Amino acid sequence: MAWRRGDRGPEVAAIRATLAGMGLLHKIDSVGVTEPETGSVLARTDAVFDADLETAVLTFQQARGLISDGIVGAATQAALNDATHSLGTRDLSYIVSKPMAGDDVAQLQQRLGELGFYAGPVDGTFGALTHGAVTDFQRDCGLSADGVVESETLATLGRFSTLFKGGDVASLVEKERVRTSGPMLAGKRIVLDPGPSGSENPIRIETPYGTITDAELLWDITRRLSERMNQAGVEVFLSRPEAMIPTDPERAEIANAFNADLVISLRLDRHHSTVGNGVATFYFGNSLGSESMLGEALSGFVQREIVSRTDLRDCRTHGRSWPLLRMTRMPSIQLYLGYANSAGDLEILGNRSEQDTIIDSILVGVKRLYLLDEDDHPTGSMSVDDLISYEQEQLD
Repeated sequence: MAWRRGDRGPEVAAIRATLAGMGLLHKIDSVGVTEPETGSVLARTDAVFDADLETAVLTFQQARGLISDGIVGAATQAALNDATHSLGTRDLSYIVSKPMAGDDVAQLQQRLGELGFYAGPVDGTFGALTHGAVTDFQRDCGLSADGVVESETLATLGRFSTLFKGGDVASLVEKERVRTSGPMLAGKRIVLDPGPSGSENPIRIETPYGTITDAELLWDITRRLSERMNQAGVEVFLSRPEAMIPTDPERAEIANAFNADLVISLRLDRHHSTVGNGVATFYFGNSLGSESMLGEALSGFVQREIVSRTDLRDCRTHGRSWPLLRMTRMPSIQLYLGYANSAGDLEILGNRSEQDTIIDSILVGVKRLYLLDEDDHPTGSMSVDDLISYEQEQLD
């Protein structure tokens, strides 16, 4: 259930207490809150989701890289739960069926990464990679290597805090994987994810080729991008059949099961106003200072290529901790091609020639990622037909 302005109850009281504990909500006392209409004090079990709480929620969402709508849905509630934990307040361990999550796990991952034991993303989830890092640390320090982070392990970890500082092992590992995989697109495994836009409340789009929904438009662009990538020798997987709409965590699980090199999710944004327009690209990055270096690089390449080749407004690239970006084990981006409520964006996106340009822009962006420092082509200048011809010659 989602909680929003105007709601009341014990769940709202818990949200108020959590945000007050973080210093984001100041108008709260030990008894309850004052109801503006009557001036009476409400018990904390009947707390109100008022304007002050909405502002606090928005501030929290912005800091955590969540969609800032002022509504406490599943993602925001999970982030609030994470924020209640700090390293040392509980024992940590690997629970396969339901991995532990929280800011304390993120702090642990960050510290183990600085010491060279952890090379994954600081995502705040105690998974198999974190478990392996803990047991390696315990073994090297002469502790019982059971993977449980209790008082003795924390004390030992704390003794190293003054000896070592900084280090982004995950970024170095990401870059090395790309370097060793080579500059060729041939053989790369990429998951394309046609987003869920329009599945419940479709927007109908008039194009020169007929009327389609926004969901059908995304699916068509994804399918044609897949064909274009196949021409370059890329092994492409789709995250879902056309008739299925999995959740973002399920999409991440599918990508991980394919052991893909990259994930590219194509989506359309929506806004109640028709003024919103433009293309934006998102990569994994959170308020804890962790980010996917290659996800950020890929989002920049793709964003710049699209903006240089089309008239879509540049809404830039941004780090976010959304589930698909956070839960995939490979660099991932979510590309919002435009707004489904914008007539200007839809005029571009509904044109087959413009779609081809966007598709080629994405392919060039991926190629630039694998070229690393060998890329000397100005943005918007790389010929996709020449690129595909070269890749096919190498395959032959």
